Amino acid sequence: MAKVGVQRATELTGKSKSTIQRAMKSGKLSYDVDNNRKLIDVSELERVFGVEMTKIDAAPAVQKPSYEAELQQARHALEVDRLELKVKMLEDQLDAANTHVQDLKAQRDSWQKQAQQVLLTTQYSQEQSDARIKELQNREEARARAIQAKRQEELKRQRDLAASNQNSSFINSLFTKNKKKAS
Repeated sequence: MAKVGVQRATELTGKSKSTIQRAMKSGKLSYDVDNNRKLIDVSELERVFGVEMTKIDAAPAVQKPSYEAELQQARHALEVDRLELKVKMLEDQLDAANTHVQDLKAQRDSWQKQAQQVLLTTQYSQEQSDARIKELQNREEARARAIQAKRQEELKRQRDLAASNQNSSFINSLFTKNKKKAS
């Protein structure tokens, strides 16, 4: 914790300088000596007098020379600028990544639509193909039935013709026999 002088201790505690010195002399309040200056730890002030931490935090413990303070402020300003620049750069990268993600989503949606169209077209083509195959099978079956019917008709005609030829031969033979008898 920070150490403060007697004057600052009076400001923090609201007690008089003599009250602080009496507490130090009696041993009730411990302190350190640095370059003939008595320094009291803030935690000791809090223990003995109940100092509020908000008052302590607001008070500088030891005054730095002004050039060191300015140098420290310049360092802080540079660090703040550097961090602001880094935040800006990261925000730009995030925006670019978000844009890239949106582009990829749009491409994905486009590919999904295209795939669905191809699938629908393929299904429609498959249905058409199945219908054509069925139609060709039906035609082939009808043709086969027609050929079969033609063959059966031809066989019947040939049988009829053969029967007719046999009848003719029989009639001719009868006719020739009858002619021979008549002669």
